[in-house]
Amino acid sequence: MSQQIAAPAPSVAAAAAPDVSRLSAEEAAALKRVYRSPSLFQRFSRLIGLALFFGGWQLLSVVVLPRVDPNLVTLMPPPTSVAQAAWELIQSGDLFKHFWASLKREAVAFLYASAAIPIGILMGWSKTAQNLCEPVFEMLRPIPPIAWIPLAILWFGISDLQNQFIIFLGIFFPLLINTIAGVKNVEHNVIRAARCLGASEFSVLTRIVFRAALPQIVTGVRVGLGVGWMALVAAELVGATSGLGWLISDARSVLRTDIILVGMISIGLAGLVIDQGLRWLAKKLLPWSLAMTR
Repeated sequence: MSQQIAAPAPSVAAAAAPDVSRLSAEEAAALKRVYRSPSLFQRFSRLIGLALFFGGWQLLSVVVLPRVDPNLVTLMPPPTSVAQAAWELIQSGDLFKHFWASLKREAVAFLYASAAIPIGILMGWSKTAQNLCEPVFEMLRPIPPIAWIPLAILWFGISDLQNQFIIFLGIFFPLLINTIAGVKNVEHNVIRAARCLGASEFSVLTRIVFRAALPQIVTGVRVGLGVGWMALVAAELVGATSGLGWLISDARSVLRTDIILVGMISIGLAGLVIDQGLRWLAKKLLPWSLAMTR
């Protein structure tokens, strides 16, 4: 009795690859250009860009500026000097101490500013709530957080609470506006369908509206944390005894531009890590959202 051997199933890669046997030469060449793997330059283009940037900076500080005025090197130290200052701060523990102080203020202020999510859902869902709250928020929203620093110092003194208040203002309004927009952009036919199926208003609000508005809320969190991080540094420059902003201000008083640049780079790297972490988390929690997965 002969045995029939089943043909092996095609692999995923083979199924995904286009069949060029029935195409013309021009069409096959076009498809090959689309499906070809990225070149070595494309793969490492970001690293090449960073290398060119730091190489140009080193050349400017070591070769060009000394010929113009030797004192300019003090104002624009080369990357090697900045790296050496960063290593000294890491060894002494000062960099981590100031970074942790800034990060803790940002986290506490974000917890307070998260009140913008339920307020924004309420304003986006209820026209009455929007009419009551919108005039006040729209009057306060254009005021920059930095403009509140003198009052915050008078109210709270030179303390963490003063810095947290400034960060709170930077996070609250972007989060509020994006939450309201997310609720208003929910498809009304989906809400009508849920009501026709017997869903209560609370279920509609929590299980449909809130979930549909989550991508916009996450966008508000990303924007708010970025604005809050900038406001934090501004507040620490004038009203703090620790933190990355204070580190920059203290280094300015002793003309340590290398430490100033270390603080600036640390602020930029921290903001990048926070934003990339939020994007990664959004991809895991909201896989159905095209805006979060692209």
